[in-house]
Amino acid sequence: MPKIAHFEISCDDMQRAGKFYERVFGWQVDKTDGEDDDYYLISGADDEDDYGVTGGLTTRAYPTDSTVITYEVESVDRYAKTITEAGGKVLAPKISLPGVGYLVYCYDTESNIFGVMEYDESAQ
Repeated sequence: MPKIAHFEISCDDMQRAGKFYERVFGWQVDKTDGEDDDYYLISGADDEDDYGVTGGLTTRAYPTDSTVITYEVESVDRYAKTITEAGGKVLAPKISLPGVGYLVYCYDTESNIFGVMEYDESAQ
């Protein structure tokens, strides 16, 4: 399966979204230096977090603009707590995927849906 090479998250308030993702995932979010005021680059917090994937925050062009990305995490319960503390919302209770793990869908501060996935083959 092809791996994600780049992702962009549509935002109404990029500074608010940047703070949210920095707090939840430890990403580094920086405004670009060029003329484009409507773009923030996303990278790992340090050089060791280089997975070969780049990302960005961009101004929402249409009301329906969004991206659904699911992130692998160690604990969906811990991340659900962090997400709500950072201003996001959990959409529904944890979903068990038997033999695969646990999934939680959430809203970020910009009303974009994303998922967090905890892989656990013992999930029932």
